[in-house]
Amino acid sequence: MRLYVYCVVNPIASPPDKPLRGLGDKEVRSIRSGKLEVLVSAFVGDNVAITEENVVTHQRVIRSVLEFTTPLPFRFGTLVTESQLSSYLESRQVALLEKLDALQGCVEMSVKVIWPTPEITAVNSDDQSQRSGTAFLAAKKEEILGDATLSQRAGDLSLWLSGHLGGLVREEQVNLRPRDRLVLAASHLVEREQLSAYKLGLGAARAERPELHFLVSGPWPPYSFANIDLEFKSQFGVS
Repeated sequence: MRLYVYCVVNPIASPPDKPLRGLGDKEVRSIRSGKLEVLVSAFVGDNVAITEENVVTHQRVIRSVLEFTTPLPFRFGTLVTESQLSSYLESRQVALLEKLDALQGCVEMSVKVIWPTPEITAVNSDDQSQRSGTAFLAAKKEEILGDATLSQRAGDLSLWLSGHLGGLVREEQVNLRPRDRLVLAASHLVEREQLSAYKLGLGAARAERPELHFLVSGPWPPYSFANIDLEFKSQFGVS
């Protein structure tokens, strides 16, 4: 039998009132290693099926402790033996504690921004083949200039959003796709006590640019910022 692992946490002072149920309706328990705890459940088998039920259960277990502490989530589908888990926690104790301290009291917010209309005019390849060499080069130049303009606009959008959020974000990860309608995808690390102000800042940004479509979700456990080595494959060769 193997263990399915959910997250690493500081020992929880106020655990959930009800027992947690994990994948396969197995009871979730904690394993203590030094100053760390890890939430696990028993698992029979060698692979975890990627189903909606399993993914939702994985997220639900991790979110259940978010009210009490900030977890470091493992990637979905991580299976280990208890000895492998113990070895990992002992060898990475200091680094994991440092990451927990850095993220303590924070949550992750996700913001996506969509252009109001398609910003890209596709070039028909059949038309290109019928153009003269001069016309083709002119069209390519226009396309390159258009890409540069889109990149500039996307960068300005990112700076504009960051300006609205000011010092409310401790850390951010921003992915810009100037040629896509979903032009900006950002993950923000926000302190819990700043969450209300953060939402107000986002509200002000949305009101200022009504032509943009915002997709906002959270608060979540800090998935994007728990980027310490929480994957066992490189160390143990397990899934």
